[in-house]
Amino acid sequence: MPRTSVWCDAQRQESTIMSCNSFGHIFRVTTWGESHGPAIGCVVDGMPSRLTINEAEIQQFLDKRRPGQNRFMTQRQEADRVKILSGVFDGMTTGTPVSLMIENTDQRSKDYGDIKDKFRPGHADYTYMEKYGIRDYRGGGRASARETACRVAAGALARKILGIGIQVRGALVQIGSHKINPDNWDWDEVGKNPFWCPDRDMVPVWEKYLDEIRKKGSSIGAVIEVRGFGVPAGLGAPVYGKLDSDLAAAMMSINAVKGVEIGEGFNAALLSGEENADEMYSDGDGAPALRTNHAGGILGGISSGKEIVCRFAVKPTSSILTPRKTVDRQGRETEIVTRGRHDPCVGIRAVPVGEAMMACVLADHIMLHRAQQG
Repeated sequence: MPRTSVWCDAQRQESTIMSCNSFGHIFRVTTWGESHGPAIGCVVDGMPSRLTINEAEIQQFLDKRRPGQNRFMTQRQEADRVKILSGVFDGMTTGTPVSLMIENTDQRSKDYGDIKDKFRPGHADYTYMEKYGIRDYRGGGRASARETACRVAAGALARKILGIGIQVRGALVQIGSHKINPDNWDWDEVGKNPFWCPDRDMVPVWEKYLDEIRKKGSSIGAVIEVRGFGVPAGLGAPVYGKLDSDLAAAMMSINAVKGVEIGEGFNAALLSGEENADEMYSDGDGAPALRTNHAGGILGGISSGKEIVCRFAVKPTSSILTPRKTVDRQGRETEIVTRGRHDPCVGIRAVPVGEAMMACVLADHIMLHRAQQG
């Protein structure tokens, strides 16, 4: 009897709890909801009191991630209007948990009827069924990139803790094999194109490339770079509370992310000790300073005062129109074509998500630092 048959056994008694829906230590975020359920949202615990916040301030970040803004994104039309349900009174945080909700208004669950008994290659369908014995096939449920809207909302709260002195910004630096020229980096260009691209010369290249990908019904991966400016030295702790390990975990938790690097990252394997070392000097006030930033702003798991540099790789969207070999719940070999509305490059909308995750980690570490050092 094939092992898959136990998934369909109506007499199966054992059950599994889906835990681990929270991240952070003091600034702690719990997300909830599914792609095609009535709503998604998050609860942020540990939010300090007396910080001004309103829905419009949160909405500006959700609008950056919102689907359907151009032809290079999924055409699902969601307003992603956020509602504050608790933790805010008279425009200020009260110190109690802040609960945020975003209604789902444009679900088309019928698009997934043909695949409810099939596993999409590259997706979490099989592993969810293997673990829980049940899966929400409508857009992937909790495995859907729709969940990341909750993280962006939480990131807006985290930025309140960071204040104006710490800025977090992200950009798309690679789609497929097409990389930006770092010498052309211009932050002013990032908001002027549909890719969050800092290299204006690469925009038409990506436009042509993604139009070809989209017309074929296929998808492609991408690399996003997120930087933290104004981060003070001293955040993070050895050995298991490293700032870079928490950043890596946060980025890896984003749907479809398959790789993370800090600073030079994997490129550090190509450098000599002389090339990789960030030499130090005394600044005008007699304080230590670094001439370069190969370490990406983190040494020994603790921030150095240089800008934090983190990159992560997003795989191609698994839902594509090209027929792929797979199996169904009964273990029978078959083919699958995933119809519906999907991103030809989900990495585009991952830029504001990466920003939010860095903001959440930095806010958490600032609060940890204050708790330990006063």
